[in-house]
Amino acid sequence: MRRALWLLAGSGVALGLAVAACILTNEDIELPGLLVAVYLLIGWSFIGVGLFAWARRPDNRVGMLMAATGFSFLVAGLGGSDIPLIWTFGQVFSAVYFIVAIHLLLAFPDGRLQSRGERVVIGVGYFLTTIGNLPAWFFLDPREDFDCAECPENVLLVERSETTVQVMSGFLNVVGVVLAGFVLVVLVRRWRRATAPERRVLAYVWAAGVALMLALAVTVALQVGGGGSAAKVTYLAALVPFALVPWLFLFTLLRTRMIQGGALGRLMARLSEAPRRGELRDALADALGDPSLELVFWLPERERYVDADGRPFDLPDGDSGRAVAMVERDGNCVGAIIYDASMREAEEHVRSVGAAALLALENEGLEAELRAKVAELRESRERMLSIGLEERRRLERDLHDGAQQRLVSMALNMRLARSKLRADPDGADQVLTAAGEELDAALAELRELARGIHPAILSDRGLSTALETLASRAPLPVELGELPRERLPEAVELAAYFVVSESLTNVAKYADASRARVSVERDNGRVLVSVADDGVGGADPEAGSGLRGLADRIAILEGRLDVDSPPGAGTTVTARIPLR
Repeated sequence: MRRALWLLAGSGVALGLAVAACILTNEDIELPGLLVAVYLLIGWSFIGVGLFAWARRPDNRVGMLMAATGFSFLVAGLGGSDIPLIWTFGQVFSAVYFIVAIHLLLAFPDGRLQSRGERVVIGVGYFLTTIGNLPAWFFLDPREDFDCAECPENVLLVERSETTVQVMSGFLNVVGVVLAGFVLVVLVRRWRRATAPERRVLAYVWAAGVALMLALAVTVALQVGGGGSAAKVTYLAALVPFALVPWLFLFTLLRTRMIQGGALGRLMARLSEAPRRGELRDALADALGDPSLELVFWLPERERYVDADGRPFDLPDGDSGRAVAMVERDGNCVGAIIYDASMREAEEHVRSVGAAALLALENEGLEAELRAKVAELRESRERMLSIGLEERRRLERDLHDGAQQRLVSMALNMRLARSKLRADPDGADQVLTAAGEELDAALAELRELARGIHPAILSDRGLSTALETLASRAPLPVELGELPRERLPEAVELAAYFVVSESLTNVAKYADASRARVSVERDNGRVLVSVADDGVGGADPEAGSGLRGLADRIAILEGRLDVDSPPGAGTTVTARIPLR
């Protein structure tokens, strides 16, 4: 890339010297030195600044378009030669720089045309200033049509036709006025829609562009109206804003770097004062000049972004008008800066600001993580309270409709047996037998309820035995993988037990599975509980209270519950519970 740019720079110098030689050797040109100075100043300015910008941002076409403007302007300068072939070449392509300059203004500052209409207009412009302009020269005699006795011969002339030349040149002039008006409308609309950071980048170049389009539109209009001398004066006036474009662009680059350097220094001073919550975002917004800036933090354990208050945050997509700059430390994401997409040219400055604020960003990220945990615990506690109340109601209902009714029935049978004991011993025996059956059923229901509250086998025998019991009672084959041999903290064992119990219940009810697999293993200070099946998948943790209640129970232990359930590929429930 560097060698190619140096080659282009050398080509630009050579072309400029060729233009100077053509003009200086033409004895019919008045003030040749001044004309050479104008062509070299403008052409080399565009080429030099364009190649500089192209080297800094190879992915941005602004530098390429600016260099192309300089080259095409120097090509137009070849029309000052007294050699017929060179003169004809320069004259035929003398208007190309006009459409390249329009392309540059419409593509500024990111180097891309923003709409299909703009691409169509620019494409038509390139066609008309090259191939479309060529046929007129088959019928144009410069000595007659330009009233220029000293002009060289047109080497493309086939047969002179004044009418054809006037029609075609008139058409091209009208198109030129329309193009200039189109660009003016686009630039004004963009300025009205531009944000404050965007206007700081665009102000000088767009001001020169508007002045250039106005002057060119007036020049072409005067040419159409026959105002020859006035058109020449207006054309010379149009060269002033045209010549200023590369210098204003360079000034914008240098000014931006100076502003960014000062802003970075002020940012460092503000960060040294240990900013409080929210002040870091304000400091970054001031440093970048973007009041809309947002700052978010990455929580690796939860695999999501949160804002300063700990609320979940989704990064914007590419069509939202927002740009995202990741802030990393040792290859690990710490957070992200979300800023106005019109400032993409300042991406390097954004990264510098992020690097300067890295320590403060990490500190605020820890606070955001803490607030996120507090918010999650608060929500989990509220849901657990709600679930607890619902469980109490369920227990009350089960006791009332089940064991309590059986005990009432048994009490009535006992009274009935007592009344029959002397008169009808056989009948009393049958009633007592029925009462015994009711008592057995009531005891079984009470044991089942107790197991749902806190399984006694878990307290007595440990998690491994409790899970083996669950597997043996499941209505489908359950394969037990790795299980802990030693006892775990009571809260961890209870949470793991209920994860497996609820998951196997869901498998039996909804999964339509042929088998399941359960494993509980240690992993770097955590317990990983996994229940997988080969069922229909498509489980939604938000659809029912069972999995949501498990997630809340585990969140209280600062753990996480994940459900992977693609349709048709089974379901895997994984709980990660810290051993604390």
